Amino acid sequence: MKFGQQLRESLNPDWKFYYVDYAGLKKSLYERADKGYTADDEAEFVNMLDGELEKVNSFQQTKSSEMKRRIEYCEKQVAMITANSASDLAKREQLSIIEREIDAVISEVYELAKFTRLNFTAFIKIVKKHDKNAPFVLKPVFTLRMNSRPFFKENYDELLLELSRLYNIVRNGGVDVDQGKDPQSGNGQNFVRQTTKYWVHPDNVMELKLYILKYLPVLVYRKKDTDEPPNPAITSIYFDNENLDLYQGRIEKSEGAEAIRLRWYGDMQSNEIFIERKTHHEDWTGEKSVKERFSLKEKHVNDFLAGRYTLDAKIQKLREEGLKSEQDLEHMQTLGSEVQRSVHNKHLVPVTRTFYNRTAFQIPGDARVRISLDTELTMVREDAFDGKPRAGDNWRRTDIGIDYPFPQLPEKDVCRFPYAILEVKLQTQSGVEPSQWVTDLINSHLVEAVPKFSKFIHGTSVLLEDRVEVFPFWFSQMDRDIRKPATKAIGVSRGSSPRGSIVAIDSMVRKRHSAGSASPPQSPSSLQFHDAVSIDVDDDVSDMSSQNEGAGSQLTTQGYDDEHTALLGNHRGKRHLQKRPEQALHKPSTSSWLQYLNPFRHLSSGASAGASSNRQHPPRDAPFIARQDIGNGTGDRRIAVPVRVEPKVFFANERTFLSWLNFAIVLGSLALGLLNFGDRTGRIAGAAFTVISMSVMVYALMLFQWRAERIRRRESGPYDDRIGPTVLVVVLISAVVLNFYLKVNSSF
Repeated sequence: MKFGQQLRESLNPDWKFYYVDYAGLKKSLYERADKGYTADDEAEFVNMLDGELEKVNSFQQTKSSEMKRRIEYCEKQVAMITANSASDLAKREQLSIIEREIDAVISEVYELAKFTRLNFTAFIKIVKKHDKNAPFVLKPVFTLRMNSRPFFKENYDELLLELSRLYNIVRNGGVDVDQGKDPQSGNGQNFVRQTTKYWVHPDNVMELKLYILKYLPVLVYRKKDTDEPPNPAITSIYFDNENLDLYQGRIEKSEGAEAIRLRWYGDMQSNEIFIERKTHHEDWTGEKSVKERFSLKEKHVNDFLAGRYTLDAKIQKLREEGLKSEQDLEHMQTLGSEVQRSVHNKHLVPVTRTFYNRTAFQIPGDARVRISLDTELTMVREDAFDGKPRAGDNWRRTDIGIDYPFPQLPEKDVCRFPYAILEVKLQTQSGVEPSQWVTDLINSHLVEAVPKFSKFIHGTSVLLEDRVEVFPFWFSQMDRDIRKPATKAIGVSRGSSPRGSIVAIDSMVRKRHSAGSASPPQSPSSLQFHDAVSIDVDDDVSDMSSQNEGAGSQLTTQGYDDEHTALLGNHRGKRHLQKRPEQALHKPSTSSWLQYLNPFRHLSSGASAGASSNRQHPPRDAPFIARQDIGNGTGDRRIAVPVRVEPKVFFANERTFLSWLNFAIVLGSLALGLLNFGDRTGRIAGAAFTVISMSVMVYALMLFQWRAERIRRRESGPYDDRIGPTVLVVVLISAVVLNFYLKVNSSF
């Protein structure tokens, strides 16, 4: 769809005279270009453009001020209603009118945000068309003029916070029920938690925020002794080595795969740095994936990573203060030592930085729904693999802060992700469905499901493309427009404001105050009490409150679907095995002496080796790795596709093994009977059946080990063996024929 048509279809009819006259500007430009563009034409066109810019900027500033005044007025009305002596039913009726007014404000905030976005895009496109069709370059000059009228830089987050708080008070009968609650309370243990991640197109971000805040308030952690909300920026530094072993382990979801990162909240002056380690565990191990963390002062981070600083003094101080239990302190000591050991043994260095601004939605004290939205997601290189010392000897580079979009960085060092990331965590009792509004949201046109999206994996695969062999599966979704047509009425719609009713409330309240009594309402309240759906504090957001951390360690069990599913089978090829000889000392138990005797192991190892030597064809045991042309279009990159191995697959392999053993035991029993009680011919047949029975046992054991290993590695198959059963049938027929022949000859 061309932008002119999109603008006509998306504009608010009530504001149509305040949008950029995109069609008029384009027509004027083309007419002048056809006649021969002159300096006078340029002056007239620039004046037209300036007039349009002034019109849009003035209207945007006026409407923004109006929104703020309407919100302030609603706040005063709510305070007046809650303070009067009317009955509860009367108060609810009056609050329902305020709620409708808030809905109208929400609708207009959404329309204003869309108005800003559409006009900004219109200016960019018309200037681009000018520079293409006219002999003058306008972009640098007009950029300065736009910066002098920065309507497009309006931040609506403050309005969102006020609307969220006001909406929460109104729908709870005029009472701020969240005041004084601990946001981290309500995290019960007898729950099943589901986590899913989604992409959100920038066109849908504001609509999504406004829709969610109608059901969940915005979570705000305020600093001590201040009413200012904290900076929403979250920055993380991910560590890895030159072989990208941690990246490979995370994308494969290998058992025990680690991710080590350093994270801070707010600007670069933040003195509290959180050191976190994520460890993945497979379902079949019976363990849960975990995230562990502890905090350090920024001045100690370099020494800690170098092994010159330990947590002994910190732990002793916490022990004296009594802020943590002895078990937590021991766990913190162990975690610190293990992180230092991993950094040293695996030669980990800073590799990828992620930055984003987070908006979290929750009702404190209830963990049933937890939603966070990360915008302005940016990944930045921190490594020195190409010989460029970006961070130097420091644990992070210091030439950038949180100044999105980081214009000072070269393009090869930065990846600006085009979408926002929505994370929905549902924690409900078994058998209980989530609220309908949550179901409507995740099935709506506003979001695109990407269940196992990882900022670290995406940033590393894009910024270090020449070092990465396997790419995440969502790369195939990056090449298409994720916007979808609206299939049902969800989101924010235009509505009328009940301002006349609000004026009536004003006079009604004053009358009651003057009369000293309240008249009964003529109709019951229309205030709707929404489902008591609330959200658990996100691990990343909750850490913004240092008092909750207590400078100790935090262990979070993550029994989520997106942490238990592999992105890729465990195929590394010869190059990775040669780079990591230490892995030979820590082979899994299945790589025992039986594996070296097992003839089936060459079916998979040979295929993997062949894949390394001949990169033009995918390995026969890796169909979950889709070949796609990435970057240079040579088709030598692989995209990992999610694969999940259910426990029942292992049990099926065991049942097959037991069936083979059952057959071997029956055959062996027959052989023993012939050996002990038969004549000369029977003993010969018994010996033959004994050899066959023992061979079947060995064959079944090797087949079981081979299949179990391939299942653990998430290889595709085929898992059947056509040679073994064929040989067994031929041998059994031969033994029966031999027994028949000997018996017949002995009779003559």
